[in-house]
Amino acid sequence: MAHHPRSIVPSRRTPLSGSQRTLTTAQLVSAIGDGAYYTSSALYFTRIVGLSPTRLGLGLAVAWAIGSVAGVPLGHLADRRGPRGTAAALALVTSVVVASFLVVDDFLPFLVAACLYATAQSGLSAARQALVGGLVPEGERTAALARLQATLNAGLAVGAALGGVALTVGTRTAFLAAFTLTALGFLATGLILLRLPAVLPAVPAVEARPANGAPGRGRGRGQGRDGGFAVLADRRYALVTLVNTVLLLRMPLLSLVIPLWIADRAPQLGWLGSALFVLNTVGVTLFQVRTARAVTGLPSAARAVRQAGTVLLASCAVFALSAAPVPVWAMAALLVGGAVLQVLGEMKQSAGSWQIAFDLAPADRLGQYQGFFGTGVAVARTAGPLLLTTLLLDGGGPGWLVLGVLFLAAGCAMGPAVRHAERDRSSWLAPAAATAPAPLTPTG
Repeated sequence: MAHHPRSIVPSRRTPLSGSQRTLTTAQLVSAIGDGAYYTSSALYFTRIVGLSPTRLGLGLAVAWAIGSVAGVPLGHLADRRGPRGTAAALALVTSVVVASFLVVDDFLPFLVAACLYATAQSGLSAARQALVGGLVPEGERTAALARLQATLNAGLAVGAALGGVALTVGTRTAFLAAFTLTALGFLATGLILLRLPAVLPAVPAVEARPANGAPGRGRGRGQGRDGGFAVLADRRYALVTLVNTVLLLRMPLLSLVIPLWIADRAPQLGWLGSALFVLNTVGVTLFQVRTARAVTGLPSAARAVRQAGTVLLASCAVFALSAAPVPVWAMAALLVGGAVLQVLGEMKQSAGSWQIAFDLAPADRLGQYQGFFGTGVAVARTAGPLLLTTLLLDGGGPGWLVLGVLFLAAGCAMGPAVRHAERDRSSWLAPAAATAPAPLTPTG
């Protein structure tokens, strides 16, 4: 294995808080750029570039579909080449891709750039998760991810405000300034990530064999160095990921469905859609860390996800009431109440899923496992808008109740799925620990 001069054996004398601060700074900088991009990109591509909304939607759907399968190979690259360099490189690639949007003038170049953007973003997410796994002690990862999520939301809010300036001005120059801010944000992110200590590439565990010397069960967890993408053979982890993906269908609600719901049923409350988005952002920024404190292991994580399913059902029930013929002030109150319950469910689901995603992944394959788990986000972004607009805008109140029951079922299913995967995890963890060296992680 190649020598990495800054990779050292763990030492208690060097605190990890410095690395966590650097990770948080990188998250903040990239989130500000993302916020500016997300706020201004749709109108830029339709008004300035001249793409039709249909082509824009098609291009983004194709891009995130491709991005959804990129997380595993790029996460695998982070495992084998080191997550710090991989994350920094993908942040720089994202910067270049966003800069290319400045010269996009037709659908085909937009599609190519969008696919590259989604691919780089999916890989960057997986590599960052692997970085957290390498730099943060196991018992502190959920708390660290909660801080990063709170920072993400704060950065998105700042970036959205800057992107809003571009929307208000409405000129090509203003939009290009917002895109330049995003490109510079990811450039800075890559350089900041390079300040972190390097994490040695993981050493795959030797395949565990039963005492009689027969081959192992072949689930891919203990394959050799060139064993490929073990996560694709891990059906129990795939089940956990699927359950989590159902819960992630909450993502398009505030950004897409609720504004359309308000426009259809109470146009005079059009401003409320943006206000509810701000409420969600501020709520996560202020309370995500506190919510995550209750999650300390797999049992508490599964319990948090089950509670999230219950709260999301309650949120959908409140939203369903807004379909009734009620006064405008009552509808506004119901929408605010539903949004408050949604952000509470979101924070519980996020905290529980972070712990589950890490604890069920083998230490030598954190990148590819986190990349696979992260496909749920891409699937929710790709399929969620079409599914939810059909279910809720056409289905009305009953549609909301169907979605709530789906959330509840997924929340309740997470516990059995985790226990099923955990039993299998215990069967490979002990033999692998006895036969393979622990991967070295830096502490400074």
